[in-house]
Amino acid sequence: MEYERFNSMLRRGADSLAVELDVQQSRRLYDYFSELKRWSRKVNLISKSATDEEIVEKHFLDSLALLNLIKLPSASLLDVGSGAGFPGLVCKTARPEMKVDLVEPRLKRVSFLRHICRLLDLADVEVHGCRLEDRTFAGEATCGWVVSRAVAEIGDFLTLCSRFKEYGSSVVCMKGPGYLDELDDRTIAASGWRLTDTKTYRLPFSGAQRSLLVFRGLESP
Repeated sequence: MEYERFNSMLRRGADSLAVELDVQQSRRLYDYFSELKRWSRKVNLISKSATDEEIVEKHFLDSLALLNLIKLPSASLLDVGSGAGFPGLVCKTARPEMKVDLVEPRLKRVSFLRHICRLLDLADVEVHGCRLEDRTFAGEATCGWVVSRAVAEIGDFLTLCSRFKEYGSSVVCMKGPGYLDELDDRTIAASGWRLTDTKTYRLPFSGAQRSLLVFRGLESP
């Protein structure tokens, strides 16, 4: 996909999601998209059958929708199970002033994430080649947001994020329309978290429904 077509689709989609992008941000995201396509020929990063339009909408635009929730330029984001960088590295590419940590245990994907960070000359971003439960990270106590995009069921992910309650972090689960089946009140309460906000939106071209579920520790204000 040439830049002009990518840019037109990206900007139209971002406008529909109320996410602002300038020319430089669009260009960086195109470079990211191009490398994703190139690497995907040999590395399992995304579905081999995904069209360019599906990649832009289901990966890039869906990731950018998170910026409507995390609005502060100085926000600190921890993306768990980042895969090919969705949503954390896409948000970082669009908002380079954010501090971002990416947690991804699969080494080939780790190599891709680090390659994109070098290619786009992104500062204040760390890629951790491990599982969240295997390591603590420098500065994690100041992390405002912990996010996962369909990594695990809600209850399991909240349990995984137990240590972030003491930091006052917010946990965001990015889900499709079936998330209600995962919202077991007893399981969530037992994890020590509470649901404080739900933001639902539709992807701009397919109309697919998505939701951002925000959780805070039971003792947090």
